[in-house]
Amino acid sequence: MASSSIALPLNQKWSRKTAAYGSCVSALLLSLIVSLPASAAGDKSTILAYLEQDSSKYTAIANALWDKAELGYQEHESSALLQESLEQEGFFIEAPVAGIPTAFVASFGQGKPVIALLAEFDALPGISQSHAPVREKLTEKNAGQACGHHLFGAGSVGAAVAVKRWMAATTIPGTVRLYGTPAEEGGSGKVYMVREGLFDDVDVVLHWHPADKNTADIETTLANKSARVRFHGVSAHAAGAPEKGRSALDGVEAMNFMVNQLREHVPQESRIHYVITNGGAAPNVVPDFAEVYYYVRHPLAKTLHTIWDRVIFAAEGAAKGTGTRMEYEVMHGNHSILPNETLTRIVHANLSRVGGVSYNKKEQAYAEKIRLTLTDADKLRGSQNRIKPMATHQIMGSTDVGDVSWTVPTVGLRSATWVPGTSAHSWQAIAAGGMSIGHKGMMVAAKTLALTAADLLLDPNLINAARREFEQRLGPDFHYQALLGNRSPPLDYRSKTTSN
Repeated sequence: MASSSIALPLNQKWSRKTAAYGSCVSALLLSLIVSLPASAAGDKSTILAYLEQDSSKYTAIANALWDKAELGYQEHESSALLQESLEQEGFFIEAPVAGIPTAFVASFGQGKPVIALLAEFDALPGISQSHAPVREKLTEKNAGQACGHHLFGAGSVGAAVAVKRWMAATTIPGTVRLYGTPAEEGGSGKVYMVREGLFDDVDVVLHWHPADKNTADIETTLANKSARVRFHGVSAHAAGAPEKGRSALDGVEAMNFMVNQLREHVPQESRIHYVITNGGAAPNVVPDFAEVYYYVRHPLAKTLHTIWDRVIFAAEGAAKGTGTRMEYEVMHGNHSILPNETLTRIVHANLSRVGGVSYNKKEQAYAEKIRLTLTDADKLRGSQNRIKPMATHQIMGSTDVGDVSWTVPTVGLRSATWVPGTSAHSWQAIAAGGMSIGHKGMMVAAKTLALTAADLLLDPNLINAARREFEQRLGPDFHYQALLGNRSPPLDYRSKTTSN
């Protein structure tokens, strides 16, 4: 059935507290809804039909985001494309939000429950790749969708639109909302949206991520905090008057040495990594400025805090020992994901209903070429067709979805958008994500998200059960605090060139 569409002003404001647009808009929505028999509400097959019907549309959106490959907080064209696609389907758009020009919230419907979907779209710097199954850098680009966020954004939009059409056709009450969330890669875009209260009235949040397998697991991630640590010294001729200099690079190297000694004395689940982003310009000049960029991770935020303090102590000691001055800027911080088994079981059931990804002959030949570039990929051959059994485990990466999950019950899945054996942040992920293998995995995720949203809208008992588990896991004394503190969004974190 064709859906009705209401175009609302792109920047008109609306109230998240009441989750209503006003009686006049509500009346207009109701007047456009065509009612089906009550039994049709429980028939979710129409949702799958909507997505099958428009799969080429979402493939085109994904391809456009793949081509743009815009970095965190610079995704102006990507964000605008997603907003326009949703507005054309009758979603109300609020943009920008949370002080971020590329962040937005798109909403359809009225009242409770409020089911939200997350959509990412930022690319990664320093890596590019064509669609080819061999290493083929694009010389005109220095960024690429190596984590598949173009698929994440387009697939979530597809799921939101399918749910909206189903709601309109069946008069299902509630609200479906899509959050356009920039700068997941090191920018913590969602954290600022959480801090702004944009999720306060949401009942459940759904998300997904590209991967090399199909899973819906009870899983958590690592909490993560980062900073640029800057040392200021005194420049001098390194041969003619070295005694007059105080090397900022010595400060960086002394800090790195002490932190590397620290690794033996932190819990084994911890992760500490760094890059020197500025070490001076010439060997014969004692550098008066140097910078090192650190990430520190641990599953528990409270443990992360203690490790973080010790890293900063090392920086302070390095400055004292080298006669330099140290300062640091916290760049981002993410909580670990708070799992929700109640919601995961629903997602896993829907993922199992949708099924995995089947390759045609052309895709199979493509996958075989990719496999030649991977390690131990043969043992995973064909796994894109299967849904892995639900499991409980710890993921050693981090995501700003974590902060959302400590605010509202949250659940996610992964689908096989890449050739099995492919890792994120690789050229192989960019390649497969830009062709039909990635598109098929994206549609698996879109269908699973949409079916799950429908389940929640149909049965408030599921939401209540998820809320009870959420509150139990939080505990009575939990109070959310952003790990990045009160800083403003670092809108230039991908373009900033640091100097003294």
